[in-house]
Amino acid sequence: MRIATFNVNGIGSRLPALLQWLEETQPDVACLQELKAPQEKFPEAAINEAGYQALWIGQKSWNGVAILARGTAPVEVRRGLPGDDADEQSRYLEAAIGGVLVACLYLPNGNPSPGPKFDYKLAWFERLITHAQGLLASGAPVVLAGDFNAIPTELDVYKPERWVTDALFRPETREAFHRLMAQGWTDSLRSMHPDERIFTFWDYFRDAYGRDAGLRIDHLLLSPMLAGALTAANVDRDVRGREKPSDHAPTWIELDMKKVTR
Repeated sequence: MRIATFNVNGIGSRLPALLQWLEETQPDVACLQELKAPQEKFPEAAINEAGYQALWIGQKSWNGVAILARGTAPVEVRRGLPGDDADEQSRYLEAAIGGVLVACLYLPNGNPSPGPKFDYKLAWFERLITHAQGLLASGAPVVLAGDFNAIPTELDVYKPERWVTDALFRPETREAFHRLMAQGWTDSLRSMHPDERIFTFWDYFRDAYGRDAGLRIDHLLLSPMLAGALTAANVDRDVRGREKPSDHAPTWIELDMKKVTR
C-alpha cells in the first residue's frame, strides 16, 4: 500500500501537475494540503476521472485538505481537529481506507513569531498531540500524514543557523514535535534514511531548489501497528523541478499490509 502526502499549494493552478504525478506514481492514498479553494471548487470530476475518489474540506484562498483513494471510496471518520469549536480553518481530515486510518493534516505555519499566529500554531499542535494520543490508544493502524510546518532536527534544514527564529524551527515547535513522536510514532522517512539530508520543500526564491536549499517539513508518522510494515519511504523530488510546481514535493511510503501487527 502506497500512501503519499503532497502540499499542492493551490489545487486550481496545480491540477495538471497533480494529475500527472497521480498517473505516474498511482499511490493508493494521497493526502493533499493547501487546496486554496472553497468546497464547491474542488475538481472532483477530474480526480474521479484519474481513478480516485475523494473527501475534502475546502476554504476560500487558504488552507484546505483532501484525502484521495484509488479505486475505492475513503470512509470519513472525522472532519476537523477536536479541541476548539471556534476554529474554522480547514486543516484536518480523517478517513478509513484499506484497513488503515489515515489522518491528513496541515499544521499552521506560525510566522511571524512570536505573535498571534505562532500562538495559534502551538495551540493547534497541542490539540494534535492530545488527539494523536487517543488515536494510539484506540489500537488502530494509523498514519498521520501532511505538512507539519515543523523541522524536527538540524539535519532537516539546509542551514540551521538561518532558521533559529522561524516558527518552523523555533525550540517550541521542535519540542512539540518531539513530544508527539515520544508517544510512539515512527518518522517513516527518517526511519528509512537515518543519516541522509533529505528535503520535501524548497522556497521559490533565490533558486532554492537548484541549490538544494530545502527543508523537511512534510511527514508520514506511523503508529506502532504499522511501523513493522514499512518497506520504503522517499520524496518525488523531481516533481518540484517541473513547470509551475508547488514549492513542496510529494512524500510517500510503502507498507506491506501482510506485516501489519494486530
